[in-house]
Amino acid sequence: MYRMLSLRSLSRNKNKLLANKTSVVRLNPELICFQNFSHLCNQQLGGLATEEIALLRSVTDTSTKQTKASIQQLKAQKLSDFINNQIAQENVESPENLSKTSTHTSPDISKWNFVETPVIYIGKDMKEMELPNATLAEILESYRTLKEHHERRQSSEATIVEDAIEEEFLEHHEASVEEEILEIPRTQKQKSKLKKGKQTQEKGKKFDSKNYKSSEMELLARHKSFHVTLHAYLDICLSSGMINRAYATVLNYRHKRKRKVTDVEIYNILMHGYAEKGIILKIKDILKILKEDNIEPNPQMYAAIFECLGRMETTEDVEKDALTYLEEAETKGYTMDTVLNQSKFVRDQRETVLNLFNQLKPGFRPVYTPPKLLYGNHLLNSLNEYVRPIDTTAANKSDVQVGTEIMNPKAGFTRDQLEKFSKAQVELELKGHLTVKSIQKFPEANDTVKQYRKELEELRKVWTKQITMALHRDVNTLKAVTESKSSRAINLFPYVKALNVAQFTEILLDEAQMLIEGSDSFSIGLSHLHKELGRKVEARYHVEQKRQSGVLDKTCEIYSLYCDVLSEGNSSDNSRQLWQRLVHENRHDGPSLDVQSVTWPKAAVNGVGKFLYNILKNDLKINVNATSKANRQPKLVPAFYSLFRYEAKIAKEQIKPHPVLIKLYRKSQQENLKFDINLVPMVCPPQPWSTPVNGGYILAKSDLIRLPQQAHQQSERINEANPQDMYPTLDALNQLASIPWKVNEEVLDIVLEVFNNGGNAKLDVPEPPSSLPSIVETIPRNEMTGFDRFNMVRKKMTHRRKQGDMYSLWCDALYRLSLANHFRDKVFWLPQNIDFRGRVYPIPPHLNHLGHDLARCLMVFHQKKPLGPDGFNWLKLHCINLTGLKKRDSVEDRLKYADEIMDDILDSADRPLTGRMWWSSSDEPWQTLACCIEIAKVHRSPNPAKFMSGFPIHQDGSCNGLQHYAALGRDTAGAVSVNLAPSPVPQDVYSAVAALVEDSRTKDAENDVKVAKILEGFIKRKVIKQTVMTTVYGVTRYGARKQIARQLEYIDEFPKDWVWPASSYLTVKTFNALSEMFTSAKEIQDWFTDCARLISAVCAQNVEWVTPLGLPVVQPYNRSERQASSKTIQIPEHFSMDSYEKPNIMKQKNAFPPNFVHSLDSSHMMLTSLFCERAGLTFISVHDCYWTHACTVPTMNKICREQFVALHSEPILEDLSKFLVQKYSYNESEITNDGSVIDLTKRKLNRILHQYPDKGDFDLRQVLKSVYFFS
Repeated sequence: MYRMLSLRSLSRNKNKLLANKTSVVRLNPELICFQNFSHLCNQQLGGLATEEIALLRSVTDTSTKQTKASIQQLKAQKLSDFINNQIAQENVESPENLSKTSTHTSPDISKWNFVETPVIYIGKDMKEMELPNATLAEILESYRTLKEHHERRQSSEATIVEDAIEEEFLEHHEASVEEEILEIPRTQKQKSKLKKGKQTQEKGKKFDSKNYKSSEMELLARHKSFHVTLHAYLDICLSSGMINRAYATVLNYRHKRKRKVTDVEIYNILMHGYAEKGIILKIKDILKILKEDNIEPNPQMYAAIFECLGRMETTEDVEKDALTYLEEAETKGYTMDTVLNQSKFVRDQRETVLNLFNQLKPGFRPVYTPPKLLYGNHLLNSLNEYVRPIDTTAANKSDVQVGTEIMNPKAGFTRDQLEKFSKAQVELELKGHLTVKSIQKFPEANDTVKQYRKELEELRKVWTKQITMALHRDVNTLKAVTESKSSRAINLFPYVKALNVAQFTEILLDEAQMLIEGSDSFSIGLSHLHKELGRKVEARYHVEQKRQSGVLDKTCEIYSLYCDVLSEGNSSDNSRQLWQRLVHENRHDGPSLDVQSVTWPKAAVNGVGKFLYNILKNDLKINVNATSKANRQPKLVPAFYSLFRYEAKIAKEQIKPHPVLIKLYRKSQQENLKFDINLVPMVCPPQPWSTPVNGGYILAKSDLIRLPQQAHQQSERINEANPQDMYPTLDALNQLASIPWKVNEEVLDIVLEVFNNGGNAKLDVPEPPSSLPSIVETIPRNEMTGFDRFNMVRKKMTHRRKQGDMYSLWCDALYRLSLANHFRDKVFWLPQNIDFRGRVYPIPPHLNHLGHDLARCLMVFHQKKPLGPDGFNWLKLHCINLTGLKKRDSVEDRLKYADEIMDDILDSADRPLTGRMWWSSSDEPWQTLACCIEIAKVHRSPNPAKFMSGFPIHQDGSCNGLQHYAALGRDTAGAVSVNLAPSPVPQDVYSAVAALVEDSRTKDAENDVKVAKILEGFIKRKVIKQTVMTTVYGVTRYGARKQIARQLEYIDEFPKDWVWPASSYLTVKTFNALSEMFTSAKEIQDWFTDCARLISAVCAQNVEWVTPLGLPVVQPYNRSERQASSKTIQIPEHFSMDSYEKPNIMKQKNAFPPNFVHSLDSSHMMLTSLFCERAGLTFISVHDCYWTHACTVPTMNKICREQFVALHSEPILEDLSKFLVQKYSYNESEITNDGSVIDLTKRKLNRILHQYPDKGDFDLRQVLKSVYFFS
C-alpha cells in the first residue's frame, strides 16, 4: 500500500467528491481504504510537471509532519486541483472513450487475468466500472512501479537511529534529515535546505517548556534515555555476535556527542563481550577511554577483566596483568570477595574468574554475603520470631521446626508431582504459548468443513515459505543498508536478528491467526499492533537469553530444591526466605539468578513490529477463489489490507484480513485457541518474588509493577530503597500466588450449557453477536428524507457498536470458559503483581478470581479442609450474603432465613436450569448457585463437621474506602456508619445517605421544586450506591452524574425526559449528604488535594509517598512529549521519562486522595495476608474482599481486625506530613520575602504541608469487636 494522499488534504476535498454522483469514487467519512486508490492517482500523473510529480509523491506521514506550513499549503492545493480534475474528467468521459485509452505497458502484462471489478474501492460503498484489460494492466503496472519505488525508499530508511533516533538524542537536529525525506526539485532544494537548516537549529536551542521542568531537565532526559537505548542496543549486538559493531557505535557517540557516554555499565557490556573471546587488547583500549573520561570502574568491570585473563592461556604476562589489576581493584576497595559478591555472572563466567583467583591465591574460597531474611518494619516484628539463622540449611529432615504451619496452605503434593508440574511449566514457557480446545460447539465436521481445514493447513504451509523467504530477503536488505552507512549509529538490524527465522515465522503465523479471529466491526490500531508484536518478540528473546546464558538450568536446579522443601513441609520460612536461602547455598557455581533482563526501548519494539507487519501485509497472499465453487482458478491477492477509521476526528490506520480469509477460517470451524504463556495460569507453584526483578513465571518475564512506559521514577525509588523495605510487598504477592486452585466442574458444566445454547443476558452469560436483530429499513431509500438518512446512519452505527461490544464480551467468555475447561482436571496457580499504588492483581487475565460473578463462580481452592462445627453455618451465611436480600439483617436472622428457604437452595442445586431457579434472582447468581451446590452436598452428608470442602467463603469490607477515612480522622459518626463500631445489626451507609437525600428532596418538593416532585419514590439505595462508593476514590461530579443517570434509566417507570436533570439534582444532594455525614473524611480529602495541587504546581514534581509497609509510590501523571506514531520503520522520537517532565497538575491533585486510600487498603490486605500465612490459613483477596476456607473464617476475621487497628494506630497522617515537608518544602533561604506570587505560593506550600487535619476521639479498638466490619 502506498499512502499517496494526506488525510488532512483529502478531508478538505471529500465533500466535492460526495457531491458528484457520477464519480467512480465514493468516500465514507468513517472508513477510508487506500488499498486500490493509488492507481487512480497514477492515471493523472502524466498531466503534471516533473516537479509537481515529485512534490505530490513526497506526501508521506513523515514528511507531512516535517514540512512547513507553506509547503503543506502548496501540496494541499495540488491535491485539490488533482481531485477536481479527476471529477471533471469523469463527468465528461464515456465508456467508449475509456476503451480507447492507450497503454504503455509490457505486452505480456496485458495477457494476465485480473479481477475486473471493483476497480476502485473506498469505504464500505462500492462503485463498479467496466475497464478493458489493457487499461487495467496499465493501471496496475503503474501502481506496482510506484509501490516498488516507495518500498525501496522505505528500505533505505530502515534504521532506528541512523538518521532518526540518533537525531533524538543530539542537542541540535541536522537539516540533512529533512533534505533526505523531502524529494523537493533541484531548483528549490538549496534554498529549502538552508531555510530548514536554520529553523531546525533554532528549534534545537529552544527549551520545551510545555513538557519539561527546565532546559537542564530536558537535556538530562535526553541523556538518560540515550544511555538506556544504547545499553539495550549493545546487549542485542552482543547476543547477535556483533561485538565490533557495538564497540564502533560507542566510539561514534563518544566522539560525536558533547555529553560523553558516561554509564559504566555500557562499557561493562563491551568488556564482557571481548572477555568471552579473550581479547585483552580491546579491554585495555576501553580502560584507557574510561580513564580519559574520568569514569570510575566498578566490581562488574573488574569481573570482566578477570574473566578475560582467565580465558587466556596462562603465561607470565597474563599472571602479571592479573596481579596488577587485582592490586588496582584492592586500592579502590574491591577485594576478590567484593568482585564475586557484587557482580552478575552468566554462563561459565563465575567459574572462569574463580579459577583465575585460585591461580593468584591458591586455596582461595570466596565468602559470599548472606541475604537479609528479616523484616525491617516494626508492624511485622512478630513474624521475625520463626526465621532461622541464614547459616541453617533450607531443609533438614531430621529437625522438627517451630512455625511449620506456614507451609500448610502449600501442602498436598509429593516431590514427584511438583517435579512433573515444573517440567511441564518450563516446556510451556519455552514454547511460548498454550493451545487449548475451544468450548464453542460446532456440528460434526462434514466433507466441506474438512476441505476448508485442508485449505487452511495448506495455506499455513505456503505462508511459512513466504515468510521465510521474505525474512531472508528483508533482513539481508536491512543488513546491506546498515553496512552501507558510514555512520555507526544505533540501528534496527541487530533486533531483527534477535530470534532465528523459524521463531519469527511462528510468531508471524500466530499474529495472522489473531487478526483473522478478530471482530468484523472493530480493529486495533496498527501502531498498537506494531508495539504488541514487538513485545512478543522481545519476550521470546528474553526466554532464549535465559536458556543460552545458563540461567534456565540454574533456575531449574534451585526450583527442584524448592520442590523438595515444599513436599516435606518442614520449614518455618516463607516462600521468599526459602528461595533466598537456597540461592545463597548454591552461589558457589553457575550464573547469577538476579540478572535483570534488558528492556528494549519503545523505538526498537515498534521498529521490529513494523518490520514484521510489512512482511505480513506485503508477502502473505490468499487465493480469492479458494471458497468459490464456480471459479477454481487460483488468483492471489494480499491476505491483509490496511484501512483508516476515524476515532475522535483522527483517522487511524488499522489492518483487516481479506473477507475470503475470514470466510475460510470460520467455515473450517477451528477447534483450538492459542494463548501466550503469560496470559494463562501456571501449572506449578510460581517462582517466589525475592527481588523486584525476580519472581512470577519461571522463565517468562514478569513485571513486579504495572506501570505506563514513561514511568521510570517509581522503579528508581525502589532500586534506591533498602531491599528489606520491599519484603512485605514481595511476601504478600508470594503468599497469594502460593495458593493452588481448581475449577468448579459442576458449575462449569452448567455455564457451558447456557453459553452453547445462545447465552443469557439476565444471567450475564454473553450472547453471540448473531443474536442481535439486524437493522430493518422501513422506508425505501429513494423515499428517505435527509433526516431519515441521518437517523438510519446513526442506528447502523449504534448497531455496529453494539455488535462489537457483544463480540468482545462473547470472546471474553469463550476464552475464560475454554481455559476453565482445559484446567478442569488440573491444579493451577496464579502469579501476582501490583499496580503503582500497591494493589494486587493476578497476572493471567482470563482465568482468575478477580473478575465478575461468572469468573468467581468457576474457581475453588484445590486444598480441602473439614468444615468443623461452624463451617456449615458460614456456608449458609455466605449464600445469603451473595443474594443481597438481607443486607440490613443480623447474622442470626440471615441464618434463620437460610433454613427457611433450604428447599429453594436444594432445588437450585438439583435442577439449576429446570427447577424454580431461585438462584437466578440473586445479586451474584452464579456464585449463589455454586454455593447452593456445596450446601446441598453438606446437607446430605452424614457428618457435616467432617465434610471436606474447598469452597471459598468471602468477607467484604463495608464501604472500605470510607472505613479508612473514618479511621484516619478518628471520626465517630463516620465510623459508626461504616461498621467500625460494634452494632447489633449492620449499618448500611448507602441507605443512610439515601435517607438524607430523601429528606432534602422532601423539603424541596414542599417548596415546589419540580425535579424534586418528579423524583418522589425513586430515591432508592441502588440509585446512589455507586456514587457513594466511588466518592472516596475521587469520582468527579460529572462522573457521579453519569452513574446516577444510568441507574435512573434502568427504572422503567421513571420518565426518560427527566433522567439528566434528575441525575444532576441527585448528584448535588448526594455530595452534600456525604459532606454532612463524613466531615472528617472531607477535610482529609481536601488536605490531600491541596497538597498535591501545590506540590505539582509550585515544585513541578510528581506526588510521591511511602506506604506504611515501605513501598515507594509515585503518581505517574505527566505532561509527556507527544509520542509520534510508528508509521515507518524510522522513529524520530526519544521516549518520555517522568523524572524530568512536568506533572499533570489536574491528574495529580484529583488522583492523590483515592490513590493514597488505595495504598492503605492494599497495606491492610498485605498485613492480613502475611499474618494469615504465618497462622497456616489459606488466604486470597480481591482488594477489600477476603477469602478463606469455611473452617478458618473466624481466625481470618480476627487477624483482619487486628491488622486494621495496628495499621491505623500508626501516625499515618503525621508521617505523611513529615515526608512531604522533608521532600517538598522550601527552606527560608529559598524564600525571597519580596512579596511576589512565587514567594507567597512557596509559603503557602510550607503551611499546607504542615497543617494535616485534626483527629476525632473514636477508639480504634472498637473495631476488634465489630461483627460487621468485614462480613
